[in-house]
Amino acid sequence: MSRSDGTTNVLWLQGASCGGCTMSILESGASGWFDELRQFGINLLWHPSVSEETGEEAVEVLQSVLDGKVQLDLLLLEGSVARGPNDSGRFNMLAGTNRSVYRWMLDLAPLADYVIAVGSCAAYGGVPAAGSNPTDAVGLQFEGSDSGGALGAGFRSRLGLPVINVAGCAPHPGWMMETILALTSKDLAATDLDGYGRPKFIANHLAHHGCSRNEFYEFKASAETMSERGCLMEHLGCKATQAVGDCNQRSWNGGGSCTKGGYACIACTSPGFEGAQNFLETAKLAGIPVGLPTDMPKAWFVALAALSKSATPRRVRLNATADHVVVPPGRSTAKGKP
Repeated sequence: MSRSDGTTNVLWLQGASCGGCTMSILESGASGWFDELRQFGINLLWHPSVSEETGEEAVEVLQSVLDGKVQLDLLLLEGSVARGPNDSGRFNMLAGTNRSVYRWMLDLAPLADYVIAVGSCAAYGGVPAAGSNPTDAVGLQFEGSDSGGALGAGFRSRLGLPVINVAGCAPHPGWMMETILALTSKDLAATDLDGYGRPKFIANHLAHHGCSRNEFYEFKASAETMSERGCLMEHLGCKATQAVGDCNQRSWNGGGSCTKGGYACIACTSPGFEGAQNFLETAKLAGIPVGLPTDMPKAWFVALAALSKSATPRRVRLNATADHVVVPPGRSTAKGKP
């Protein structure tokens, strides 16, 4: 896949996007993304937000790939594919080319060794596909949870892989860079992807794993309003027990995560996450959260929750509804009492 000099050519395009995925990957590596690319011999052919080439120079880069003068190893798309109106793609044109991003992707994808959907918009349609979806926004190979998308369910890149979906809104910079590196070393096969095209090194984990609020979750000691320290699942919409990703194990920007910052996990790595009516309110049926932990039957959860609440230590119960530690950990003062 690499040139004789060991370099790998990467082209990054942007569709219907807020640019958040680019902002995220700029955080990659201790010395920054560009230095990390250089260290691994990766040549960024063009990126609409960070490359120096503009206007005719940028068009020339794209055309050279299309004409076969420059080999394309990795093609990345950030943002959803706006196919409207009437399958023309003209809601999202690539400036200076008189061609839509949709058409560019249809032409370039078969030329690439591998195609990566960067973020949940490129993977499944994401935020631009929410609601009535007037722009007919879809992902590269999925439309929500249904396979298909802009390239079609049967699409395979030049080296035989479907679109690799590095989902997230925005995805962790490590997810993006590690996927790029795995492909450059031919260390990512179709069997390493889950049913939604996500690399299993991401999808085999839950955001719940490593959450700093797990003690409160275990005792079902719940926060009731924002800023409180308790578990966010019961009342405040947290979906970390259902959302794939190692967000709380590797953290962001040196130490942060959504739940650590006091914000509920919205399952942004999952198709259709944007359809939630209220991200910060737990949908319930007869007082029981509709979205239960993955692989846990409802009856088991109800029984476990009741038992856990009855065994909640006073320290955990009081701290859950406070914005700071009210009762610190300490030894029991009376035998048998927490």
